[in-house]
Amino acid sequence: MDDADRTASREQRYAGAATAFGPALERLARAYERDPDKRRDLLQEIHIALWRSLARFDGRCSLRTWVYRVAHNTATSKVLRPQTNAPSIVALDDSLESVAEASAEEIVDRRRALERLHDLIARLKPLDRQVMLLYLEQLDAASIAEITGLSAANVATKVRRIKQLLIQRFHEGTGDGR
Repeated sequence: MDDADRTASREQRYAGAATAFGPALERLARAYERDPDKRRDLLQEIHIALWRSLARFDGRCSLRTWVYRVAHNTATSKVLRPQTNAPSIVALDDSLESVAEASAEEIVDRRRALERLHDLIARLKPLDRQVMLLYLEQLDAASIAEITGLSAANVATKVRRIKQLLIQRFHEGTGDGR
């Protein structure tokens, strides 16, 4: 395969990945960055990293796993940079207003609860936050393990413990302490 064929193949693979996983990448960027300008920058960095990484994609894992791994590694490395401010989690579900039977007050209460939950997630250690964000994207323990480098059993244990911790903190009304 010559360079032109490899480039065309990478372009096709990137176009397919960007189409298939674009909404998930936008949710991920929104989860890591509250500021719209920083969020756009992060999303652009994720897409650049994805484009570059596809030259090394060898099919040993699914394209979905590869995309999530690249996206989370890019977002996490940006978060851990000392010169940037810590990101804030914002609501991943913008469809609350579409609930037909819910009153305006119920919608506001749900949004506040969801924002509070995401604020608690934002206070987690980076690896725990990454695991929970992948869990919220409905990835199974094996996929999360492949992305994070943990074992599937460790992922399942982490998810269970983090969920318990989040429930406790949510009901206590505190997000401090790790």
